[in-house]
Amino acid sequence: MPRPIQATIHLDALQHNLARMRAAAPDAKVWGVVKADAYGHGIERVYEGLRGADGFALLDLEEAQRVRSLGWRGPVLLLEGVFEPRDLELCSRLALWHTVHCDEQIDMLAMHKTREPHRVFLKLNSGMNRLGFAPRRFRAAWTRLNGLPQVGEISLMTHFSDADGPKGIAHQLRVFDEITRDLPGERTLSNSAASLRHGADPAVRADWIRPGIGVYGSAPDYPEHDIAHWDLQPTMTLAARIIAVQQLAPGDSVGYGSHFAADAPMRIGVAACGYADGYPRHCGTGTPVLVDGMRTRIVGRVSMDMITVDLTALPQAGFGSEVTLWGRAGNGAVLAIDEPARSAGTLGYELMCALARRVPVVTA
Repeated sequence: MPRPIQATIHLDALQHNLARMRAAAPDAKVWGVVKADAYGHGIERVYEGLRGADGFALLDLEEAQRVRSLGWRGPVLLLEGVFEPRDLELCSRLALWHTVHCDEQIDMLAMHKTREPHRVFLKLNSGMNRLGFAPRRFRAAWTRLNGLPQVGEISLMTHFSDADGPKGIAHQLRVFDEITRDLPGERTLSNSAASLRHGADPAVRADWIRPGIGVYGSAPDYPEHDIAHWDLQPTMTLAARIIAVQQLAPGDSVGYGSHFAADAPMRIGVAACGYADGYPRHCGTGTPVLVDGMRTRIVGRVSMDMITVDLTALPQAGFGSEVTLWGRAGNGAVLAIDEPARSAGTLGYELMCALARRVPVVTA
């Protein structure tokens, strides 16, 4: 039989979370963000769950081709725009909208031959300092784009750096409002955190929101708020099974390096999941897991193919018991991906995207 580990993608949760993001920003249109192969879920797997979006936003042309091949005829936005002149040919052929964040991309458009003008999203660097035109240069870029016959409608965008934290968005929102106040075009500013925390403000939600991680069932401002607070549901479950049980006497150690030693008699289970499956090696003793839907913990180091979990308080658990590493257990109990991610010193984003190819994936 196959090794007992599997990831499950929950379409009902995707639909729920998309609706939740839409409700948080009333009257705004919603991009279904499917970059990084839909945050590790697989574009083809999530498509049915996200068809209720008003458009799909992604990074590269291969992803855009996949979305179009699934039958999507609505808007598709390249969030980083094009990288070389020939990319514009595919934008024309697939009717892709694309971000413009630097002079070089305007140069490419000026040389591009197309029958249909392109819809572009001109990006303002309002303080994130990654992509976008500085405030002092933004209007000149807009003027130049507006004069190109290759460009049709110009939309306006920026990206918040601190929507999930105490610094907030006010400083960037002020810059965006000042620079774009009298310019025409639709606007998009908000990621998941901004949409959930500030989406009631029309200036923040604007015309389009771009929720990513929230749609995939992770709280964008964890640990301040968890998914229950935001009424989000896990969209990915990673589950394995117990393949062996060991009895420990006081002083017995577990795993490589003997980093954990029992201080009392213990019963531990060995689960078929390790860092080669995408489970973080940095999840040490105390990281929560669910065994048969009951909360317990990892003990010892995560190894390549196995982890060890504490069964001492779970006498009913044994060989074959379900181990939920994150997501939804068989009895309905939930372990949000944010919890093991925090134990590993990272974010739920990374765990989703790091799911290994060797893990079988099903859609439910």
